[in-house]
Parts: sequence; C-alpha cells; structure tokens
Amino acid sequence: MKFPAPIKLAEIAEFIHADADGDPDLLVTGINEIHMVEAGDLTFVDHPKYYDKALHSNATTIIINKVVECPEGKALLICEKPFDAYISLVTRFRPFERAVAAISPSASIGEGTVIQPGAFIGNHVSIGKHCIIHANASIYDHTLIGDHVIIHSGTVIGADAYYFQKRPEGYKKLESCGRVVLEDFVEIGALCSIDKGVSGDTIISKGTKFDNHVQVGHDTYIGKNCLIGSFCAIAGVTRIEDDVILWANVLVNKDLVIGKGAIVLAGAGTEKSLEGGKTYWGIPAIEARKKWREVAALKQLPDILSKLK
Repeated sequence: MKFPAPIKLAEIAEFIHADADGDPDLLVTGINEIHMVEAGDLTFVDHPKYYDKALHSNATTIIINKVVECPEGKALLICEKPFDAYISLVTRFRPFERAVAAISPSASIGEGTVIQPGAFIGNHVSIGKHCIIHANASIYDHTLIGDHVIIHSGTVIGADAYYFQKRPEGYKKLESCGRVVLEDFVEIGALCSIDKGVSGDTIISKGTKFDNHVQVGHDTYIGKNCLIGSFCAIAGVTRIEDDVILWANVLVNKDLVIGKGAIVLAGAGTEKSLEGGKTYWGIPAIEARKKWREVAALKQLPDILSKLK
C-alpha cells in the first residue's frame, strides 16, 4: 500500500514509539510485506530467521525488534513489537470504513455496467465498462475491476487475508490493506472468494475464467487466459502463469509457481512448484503419464503377491 503522500521517518518513529536509526527526513512512501517490498517501502521483521532477508530486501525502512547495524541507504525503526507497530500503521492509513449504502457513493462504475439488486459495492471501488455484477455479490473496499467483467451471485471479492500471528493469549490478526484487481474480460463464478493482498494486490489477469466455489488466497497472481475449475483452493502468495488450467478440486499450497500452460487434472494437490507445459495429476501432483503408470502397477500388485504365497 502506498501512502497518500510520503511521510518522514521521524514522524513514523514518533507514531509507533520506536527508536530511529537513519536520516529523520528520509521519506517513506508506503508499507509492504517482505516478499513484495519496493524502494521507498517500509516493512517489518520480528524473527531472527528473517532478519537478513528484511535488511537486504528492497525496503528502505525496516521495523525490527533488535539493535543491528543499519545497512547503507536504509533506516531502522527499533521497537519491542514490530508486528503490532506495522498494524498500527495499517489502521491509521487505511482504516475500516463503514458502508452507508449498498452501492457506495465513492464507488466509480463505468458506462454500461449492470449492478443487480442485492449486490454490495464498497467504498473506493472502481468498476469498468460493460460489467455485470449479479445479485448478492459483495465487492469490498478498494477493489479494482476492469471492463467486460462478470461476477456471479454469492461471490466475495476483497475479504481480508488469512494471516495471524500466534501469541500466548491467542492469535493476533495482521490487518489487510491491499486490494483485489480483476482485469478485463475476467469471469468469476458463483460462491467464489478472492482475498485481498495483505499490503499488495491479489491479481486475476485478463481473460481468466473461474467456475463456482473457488478460493484464492492473499497476494496471489493468476495470469492471463487461465481456467480455474470448481472447488479449487489456491493458497496465498502463489503465482499461476498464463494459460494454466486447474480442473475441479485442485489444491495449490502457498508460495508456489505453476508454470505457463500447465494443466493440473481434477482432484490433484501440490506443495511444490510445477513446470509449465506439462499435465499433472495425483497427490502430490506429478506428471500424469507417470502417475497413470503407478496406478497401473498398483493394480497388478495383488496378483504379484498371490503368486508369492
């Protein structure tokens, strides 16, 4: 998320009650997670496992819970609870806004777009031309929708990321300030859920089509002209490249890449990235021909065992 205007390091340090190590006039342009940061961004780190990654990321400013040497050209904000400090910035610069109408007065809706009765269009939503938003679809705040997009009934676009930190007293939620972006000619089936990014964007690219009952986690990127079958569950921070087909009930774990043109057959699941241009099946998903050979071999196993008696 980018701030409405750059903010000086000293101002942020005062707001989150942190000790600053760096130029107090350094301008911070936004906040972002460690895997998505750009120059000018602020991120946080509160576990030694990720100190080095955060300090050497593209982030210009890092909230950290340990005094360390500040890398050249960067700034540190040192405080006891970086996670909580980060959340306080999210809630300051993108607070929850109560809806005052089924279609927010701040929403922008393009020429020829049809909003069916019962649909909800949140604050600061932008919808392009010649779209159809069917009854009882919910489009949460800050969602960006292109032209010729169809969203079917019961679908939720822009729900919060499923992201919690375990504490002795329970789970602490990392508040979301990202968006969902649906590009031109996307179609989303009924009863789907696409979560917004924690701090960046969840993107469904041009021409991609969803069946019903699809779940997409936060900060996931789905490329152009993909087909996503019913009951697919795609975890957060996954990248699905162009022309991928996921048939029904495919499970994709987080932080993976599904290569361009890959086809994953119904009922498969993967916890590893898959190379493009191949067809996969099974749990864990492997190339379909290899899996079919395995199944054929297993069918012969009872006969083989009976001959050994």
